Amino acid sequence: MTDHPFAINLHSQLDFFKRGTASVTEVDSTFTPQPAMMSVAAHFAHVAGTVDWFVTGAFSATGFDLNFAAHEAVYRQVTSLTHARKLVDEAYGRAISRLEALPLSELQKPIVAGPIMGGAPRLALVGGLGDHTAHHRGALAVYARLCGRVPAMPYA
Repeated sequence: MTDHPFAINLHSQLDFFKRGTASVTEVDSTFTPQPAMMSVAAHFAHVAGTVDWFVTGAFSATGFDLNFAAHEAVYRQVTSLTHARKLVDEAYGRAISRLEALPLSELQKPIVAGPIMGGAPRLALVGGLGDHTAHHRGALAVYARLCGRVPAMPYA
C-alpha cells in the first residue's frame, strides 16, 4: 500500500465500492429495474469509465469529453458483472498509478476552464470520483435489494 494521500483515498473508494456492491452476482449482471435504466454490469462499467474520464479530463488541455451518449453506449454493451468488476479494478489501478507518479505541484495545477471543475486544482478529481462512485454504489445497493440481496455496509 502507498502512503500517497490521494492514492490512499482512491484505494478507500475502491474498497467501499467493492464491499458495498459485493452482494450482486453474475446472475444479476443484466438486471434493470426499468427497461431504459442501466443494468448492474453497465453501472460497474460506467463507474470504471468515469474513473478514466475524470483522470483524462483533469489532465487534458481541452477539458472533459462531454459526449455522454457515446460513453453510455459503451457501458451498456457490458453484460458480464465479472468483466465489469475487472474494469473497475483496472481503472482504479490506472488512476492510483497516475497520481502516485505525479508531484504535488502537478496535481495543484488548474483543470482547464470548462463546465466540469474548470479552474479547480487537478487533485479535485479525487473528490469528484468519490462522490460519483458513492452515488453508483448507492444505486447498486437498491438494485441488490430489488434482486433479493442484502448489500453490505461499505465501511465495515
